[in-house]
Amino acid sequence: MAKTQSYPAEIDPVWDRIRREAREALETEPLLGGLLHATVLHHRTLEQALAYRFAMKLAATELPEQLLREIADEALAADPGIAMAARADIVAVNERDAACLRFLQPLLYFKGFQALQAYRVGHWLWTQKRVDLAYMIQMRVSEVFGVDIHPAARIGKGIMIDHAHSIVIGETAVVGDNVSMLHSVTLGGTGKEHEDRHPKIGDGVLIGAGAKVLGNIRVGACSRIAAGSVVLHEVPPCKTVAGVPAKIVGEAGCEQPSVSMNHLVGGAH
Repeated sequence: MAKTQSYPAEIDPVWDRIRREAREALETEPLLGGLLHATVLHHRTLEQALAYRFAMKLAATELPEQLLREIADEALAADPGIAMAARADIVAVNERDAACLRFLQPLLYFKGFQALQAYRVGHWLWTQKRVDLAYMIQMRVSEVFGVDIHPAARIGKGIMIDHAHSIVIGETAVVGDNVSMLHSVTLGGTGKEHEDRHPKIGDGVLIGAGAKVLGNIRVGACSRIAAGSVVLHEVPPCKTVAGVPAKIVGEAGCEQPSVSMNHLVGGAH
């Protein structure tokens, strides 16, 4: 077996750790050798690995693997921010998801992370006026991962989408940095208007499972939205809202709700 090259941590500590974890996984589970080599160990950079994973997961008769790989390579080369956001997302998932013990896991197994990185490629296409191709990426992400993010939506870095099933994020939605959300979250509109019609989520917000945030409203930084809530009005920073319709029920309970992942209404415990 050919010896795999190691890349110094000071160059890219996230990628270096992923490669180290892949080698460790190969030792403990040789049956995954094909996946680990193809997805991680054959690649020189995280950018190459992201492009490969994007192509392998979304490939279909209408969108061949090679075409998708070329699209992702082009996007990642043109916008270095895509891969930098991916690195921040990997760190965020590892820090906030109790089920994530390694940086390797989001890249290989977590559909929330993978769907988000595919959205980032689709968003780049949208900004380049390649609208139909962006819509095709959106469709494939929805079909493969059960996550529907409009390519025009603007999403920051350090995002953790846990479980990710049935996530919907609308066209004019804006999601800040270091946001965490669970499955079945909707950032949607309230009617058929075509203008700015979706929520604006501030930095550090925690959105519980099944929560619906509807309309062109702002959710202030470091606030919490309790699971199952329906938010129809603006949420001030550092507050907790709950209910249908959602109302302020207290303070956020901590400085960084999206990092602590504390969903208990009534403060940190």
